[in-house]
Amino acid sequence: MAAATWDHVSVFYWLVKAILGPVLRVAFRPWADGTENVPREGPAIIASNHLSFSDHFFAPLPLSRKVAFLAKAEYFTGRGLKGLATRAFFYGVGQIPVDRAGGAASERALRTGLRVLAQGHVLGIYPEGTRTPDGRLYRGKTGVARLALEARAPVIPCAMVGTFEFQPPGKIAPRLRIRPGVKFGEPLDFSRYYGLEDDRIVLRAMTDEIMYAIMKLSGQEYVDKYAQPAKTRLPVVGRIRSRASDNGASAGAGAGAGAGAGPGADASPARDERAGEPDQIAAPD
Repeated sequence: MAAATWDHVSVFYWLVKAILGPVLRVAFRPWADGTENVPREGPAIIASNHLSFSDHFFAPLPLSRKVAFLAKAEYFTGRGLKGLATRAFFYGVGQIPVDRAGGAASERALRTGLRVLAQGHVLGIYPEGTRTPDGRLYRGKTGVARLALEARAPVIPCAMVGTFEFQPPGKIAPRLRIRPGVKFGEPLDFSRYYGLEDDRIVLRAMTDEIMYAIMKLSGQEYVDKYAQPAKTRLPVVGRIRSRASDNGASAGAGAGAGAGAGPGADASPARDERAGEPDQIAAPD
């Protein structure tokens, strides 16, 4: 399944990008910074924040290499002509279906990512595991660290900028006055940890370092909690922040506070277990 899945991505990816890319550039004027930090060849992991559904389009748009992102399997299970078109589209933008049921499914997602990297490709991952509910940056799952160690691949921190305001949660129509952007940071080298793939303390330290790099790029406020539980608790906050953005507020508001309480400020393996969340890898919304 995984091999066929990547073949599908390869077949559709450049066709969709050739057609959709110019339209996106003309209509929305996206900008990019740091694309030279993405290696021209060899396996690499792009670890990004996740502000909006539109991230799927604008993250890989400025890159000359194919990027495969892990995506929830529900995007690929539709029936009829609509289901066929949806599958073709998501394959075309580089999405690989992954079951998000947790437990064994998390391990399967990890193995799928490793197969992509073993073939020398670029794997995209959202360490938060889901879209932010309120524009802030949430705690990362340690699956990204395991991937980096097992594949022995560099991690390129990536920050989507403005896409939360560009397409707020629950909105389909984008706000044309917002220019979405993406920043790619310098590759993070974790070779000093090779051979420690099963050490939870190492995995958590690596993940916090990755999230800190994303936070520095994005200017987001950091929240030392998982995003998924927060989604059910913060529906009002999301609406308030969305309205604030209409009045000129930025997604980076409060970044100063976030920098003072960044990843690792109160993180430990024990907290991972108490949180009740599978601290591995998840295909995002």
